[in-house]
Amino acid sequence: MATTKNIDEIASVYAQSLLEVCDRAGGNSAAEACASELLQLAEIVRADKRLAEFLKTPIVGNDARKATLDKALKGRVSELVHRFVMVLANHGRAGRLADVADAFDALLQARLGRIEVAMFTVDGKASDEVIATVKQRVKDAFAKDAVLHQYADADMIGGVKLRIGDQLIDGSVATQLRNMREAVSNRGSTSIRSRPGDFLA
Repeated sequence: MATTKNIDEIASVYAQSLLEVCDRAGGNSAAEACASELLQLAEIVRADKRLAEFLKTPIVGNDARKATLDKALKGRVSELVHRFVMVLANHGRAGRLADVADAFDALLQARLGRIEVAMFTVDGKASDEVIATVKQRVKDAFAKDAVLHQYADADMIGGVKLRIGDQLIDGSVATQLRNMREAVSNRGSTSIRSRPGDFLA
């Protein structure tokens, strides 16, 4: 998902080039299939620190890295994705695979009138009613359809937190309680300052 990441210019350039290739290969349907494969690869890279290091370390020669990638991906991903990953490797950008996948997904979602939203709840399993409410509010605010990704946050007491791009919308119970305490504290301090005699009486 591209919502929570900072997408830089290099990743965006490669993502835009891939989108143009997809347009020639079959349009949005080809792009969506490509995005799905790339995001799966990105998840694998992020979950495996040794793989992530292998893709970017200068200790491994680029020829050896390309040969390994070619062997690992050929026949396991689409020809389009295979060729694109090899392009990244040829330009010494294999270590940016996950970033490019995020950038590509962000471009595609924007084209399709969608926006990716990370939704955090205690168990990562919001009810259908909550999901529908979140989607409607995102639609009202951004005029785009929300693509929700649910995550668990055991530190939450309840409620929902949303991350849309760099924006955090915190509707968790813990935050509501904290805001309530601050409001009560501020009102109390103001009251004490305005009527010190009453407070001391």
